Amino acid sequence: MEFKHVSVLLEETVGGLNVKPDGIYVDGTLGGAGHSYEICKQLNGNGRLIGIDQDEDAIKAASERLKDFKDKVTIVRSNYCNMKEELKKLDIEKVDGIMLDLGVSSYQLDTPMRGFTYMEEDAPLDMRMDNRKSLTAEYIVNNYSEEDLFHMIRDYGEDRFAKNIAKHIVIEREKQPIKTTGELTAIIKGAIPMKVQVTGGHPAKRTFQAIRIECNKELDVLRDTLDDMIELLNPKGRLCIITFHSLEDRIVKNHFKKAEDPCICPKEFPVCVCGRKPLGKVITRKPILPSEEELEVNSRSRSAKLRIFEKK
Repeated sequence: MEFKHVSVLLEETVGGLNVKPDGIYVDGTLGGAGHSYEICKQLNGNGRLIGIDQDEDAIKAASERLKDFKDKVTIVRSNYCNMKEELKKLDIEKVDGIMLDLGVSSYQLDTPMRGFTYMEEDAPLDMRMDNRKSLTAEYIVNNYSEEDLFHMIRDYGEDRFAKNIAKHIVIEREKQPIKTTGELTAIIKGAIPMKVQVTGGHPAKRTFQAIRIECNKELDVLRDTLDDMIELLNPKGRLCIITFHSLEDRIVKNHFKKAEDPCICPKEFPVCVCGRKPLGKVITRKPILPSEEELEVNSRSRSAKLRIFEKK
C-alpha cells in the first residue's frame, strides 16, 4: 500500500516557521514529508533540513518524496525525543526551526496490519509507530491489570465508561486472549450503553486512542522533549506543533506559556527575585485551526490545532 497522508495545516505551519533560505530546520515527525517538501522548496544551497521519523514505511516514503532535495536533506530513523542526540551526531548545535505533526498518518490508519483502526475486524492488535519496539497493543490489553487499564482509558481516552470497559476486557481475556481489533471493538461495544453508541460517535474511538498513546508513550515523549526543542532553537527560531487531541494540546499550551513566563515568585512580590528569565514568546495566543476549505478536503484535520513559540 502506498504511503499517503494529507498534510494538515500545511501553509500555516510552514509559514509559521518563517523559513530562512540558509537556515537549518527539523521535521521531527517526517511522515510522508508533505511539510518538509514545502520547507525544502524555500531553502537555498546552504539551507538544510533534518527529517526524523520512527516509522520504517514513512522513512521510505519521505526519502522518495524528497529525492530532488537530497543535497540538503538528512533523514534519520528515530523518535523525535532523541532529536538533541541525533543533531549532535550531525554536528548541529542549533537550528532555526522545528516542527511536529503529532497526528497518526492516513497510511497508518488505513493499513489494517498496523492495528491502529477500529474500523477493521481481523487486524492484529499492534499500534506500534516503531516496529522495533516490543510493547504492542495486544500485550497491553492482555497483560495490564484492570486498574491500570481503567486509568489508561480514563486518562488517555477521557472515556466516562473507562471502568466498565476495563472490567469487560479483563472478563473476556480470561476466556481467551484478545488478538484482533475486531475482538477488542466488540468488547468495548458491550461495555457501553446502546443509546450512547447511537449518539456519541464510534464507541471504540477513545479506548483505541488511549491504547495507542500508552503503546507509543506519546504524551511522555512530548512532555519530556519540549525543553530540548526550545533549547535547540537559535534566537528568533520557531517551534511549530500540530496536536490532535486535548491532552497533547494542553501539554503544548501550558509548556509554551511557562517558557514565556517562567517566574515562580508569589504574585504579591513587586519584582521578580527567582531569576527565571523568559525563553521567548508565544506567537499563537489561540491555536490556529484548519480552514473550512481544508475541512472539506480532509475531514481528519477537524481536531488539529497549531501552536507556535518563538525563541528569544
